[in-house]
Amino acid sequence: MSQPHIVVIGAGVGGLTAAAALTRAGLPVTVLEAHVYPGGCAGTFYHQGYRFDAGATLAGGFYPGGPMDRVARATGIDAWPGQPADPAMDVYLPDGSVITRYGSQARWVERRRAFGPASEAFWQWQERTADALWTLALRTPTWPPQTPGELVRLLGNGLGWLGQDFPTHLRSQLMADAVQPVARRLGNASPALRQFVDGQLLIAAQTTSHRANALYGAAALDLPRRGIMHMTGGMGTIAETLAAAVEENGGRVSYRQTVTQINMQAGRPRAVITKRGEEIRADLVIANLPPWNIAQLLGNEMPSRLARLPEMPRDGWGAFMVYAGVDTGVLPADAPLHYQIIVDTPLGEGNSVFLSFSPGWDTGRAPPGRRALTMSTHTELAPWWTLFEHDPAGYQARKAAYTERVYQAAARAVPGLRDATNLIKPGTPVTFRRFTRRGWGWVGGFPQTNLFRAWGPRIMPGLWMAGDSIFPGQSTAAVALGGLRVADGVLHEI
Repeated sequence: MSQPHIVVIGAGVGGLTAAAALTRAGLPVTVLEAHVYPGGCAGTFYHQGYRFDAGATLAGGFYPGGPMDRVARATGIDAWPGQPADPAMDVYLPDGSVITRYGSQARWVERRRAFGPASEAFWQWQERTADALWTLALRTPTWPPQTPGELVRLLGNGLGWLGQDFPTHLRSQLMADAVQPVARRLGNASPALRQFVDGQLLIAAQTTSHRANALYGAAALDLPRRGIMHMTGGMGTIAETLAAAVEENGGRVSYRQTVTQINMQAGRPRAVITKRGEEIRADLVIANLPPWNIAQLLGNEMPSRLARLPEMPRDGWGAFMVYAGVDTGVLPADAPLHYQIIVDTPLGEGNSVFLSFSPGWDTGRAPPGRRALTMSTHTELAPWWTLFEHDPAGYQARKAAYTERVYQAAARAVPGLRDATNLIKPGTPVTFRRFTRRGWGWVGGFPQTNLFRAWGPRIMPGLWMAGDSIFPGQSTAAVALGGLRVADGVLHEI
């Protein structure tokens, strides 16, 4: 196939990364986005003078040679607009203790203070393992291999590299960690260390130490070391920068374009149909969507793996959000901008709350003297949908109760927050489905419980998936790295 026309459905970070890399390679690409701005769950929306981060609020991977550096080079982006952030966040445990997460060497002093010298063996394992995993992912992001060519490249460039450069004992450790949870590495850890690790894994891997795969978990816990930045204008700036790169490279990004169907012919895409009734040629499609959404677009043409999906995700999470406008004086000038408050255990439904404030220097995010604040907590999908469809009053009551719950948790880190608030806008999984089009409002991708949980990106000939459902999973850095893998796979396919 020569010069196929490529359509990307959804202007999330993964799809835009793939689109920008492919347009830079000289291919014609059209990105169709249902909303009025790019980014999806990592977008930033405007409301009453504020720019609120819609979902994702923590941007990492901006270190030399890291994922976002690699994305910039592959797409022609000169620089990412933002400022480095260290420390990354403060974490509040149920007993009242506070741990600051640093990316610098100060992290060792802080962890020793918080968890004692006995914890150092765990953190040494975590960092050693994360270094190996990130290096391997950057070198050959082809897991799980889906074609003979990918398997050859993985064995030659990835596992072969591990065999050459890693001592036998470390190779054995990585093989053992591939089939065990993080909890095995925690051993007889103190309750405080276990709570801390569980809370951080819930954010980054969508599950806690007893289920999170040890390799994935080690990499997920490494985020503060991996170049955290506060993006000028909010998280959506990443997607906006990528969308600009697509157009500068000769591609097109079109908004208010909801795709309702992928037309197939002889087992390959031939066109996409939009809500407006337009038929757009598509020799190859990249769907920046969860599997459930892709299944709906294919209808009877879906492959068996999509046909076997349950009606609703059986695990994973939705998010309950509170978007708030607050007085800038509620935070000290030198305070971190991200906070995790672990309310209680077991972690999950409402027991961990994450806060992200806009920087004081980023005056475009809020009216004078104010800051934009995004607060979130994990929540199950089904109860919200049951109430929304059958008990509207109960739905509103639950939304009010969860808003109060979030504020009560937030007050532990930021006293006086409620009194400093002049705008409150809550959101539920129902809200997420409305604005991101993700089925059921499911966010964050699959919990990282084993090495085969994340999907490979190739769904069928000519149809690829990008986003947080494919390896390497969650976080904007991981999703962007997955987008580069999609672009590489497309170039090999054509």
